[in-house]
Formats: sequence, C-alpha cells, structure tokens
Amino acid sequence: MCQIYASTEPTRYESEARSLRIQGCVTSIRLEQEFWSILGEMAAEADCSTPELINTLYTEVQQNYGEVHNFTSFLRTSCTIYLTRKSGVEASPGAMRATA
Repeated sequence: MCQIYASTEPTRYESEARSLRIQGCVTSIRLEQEFWSILGEMAAEADCSTPELINTLYTEVQQNYGEVHNFTSFLRTSCTIYLTRKSGVEASPGAMRATA
C-alpha cells in the first residue's frame, strides 16, 4: 500500500510560494503543488479566481474566529475537507480521529 503514496510524482509535492492580496495587503503563501491544484478546482467550482477564493476563506475564518492562526494549515485542511465532501463521504472530525 505504501507504494501508492511513495510513487507519487515529486512535482505534486514540490512547494511554491505565490503572492496575493488578502484584505488589501500583499502577502505570499507557500503550499505544495497538489494543494494549489485543489484550491484552483475549488475556485473554479465557486466561479472565482484562486486568490479571490483564498481572500474569501481568510475573511470568513476571521469573521468566525477573530484571529486567523496558521492560515496555510487551514488551507490544507480545507482542501482535504473539500475532497472528502466531493467523494461523498461525510465524516465528523471525531470519527476521523477514531479510525486513524
């Protein structure tokens, strides 16, 4: 089973920093190519650009929790939640930890 993961093309996990504006401030975000691809898919589904999606996500997290901690980890987690929902598997965070 490990070969499924170990044979992953290295370009999929190479990281890339991209500059964008979040709430009017220029910043850069470094993510692996795979996550940039998923965010691009999410943006296309939302009929917006990837920077627009990221700005919206940042704004919504800030509205929900005040301060935004570890935003890149939030983006990675959002991607995994998106893929889980897309596959039709709905699992609560507690259920996911119990089976891990």
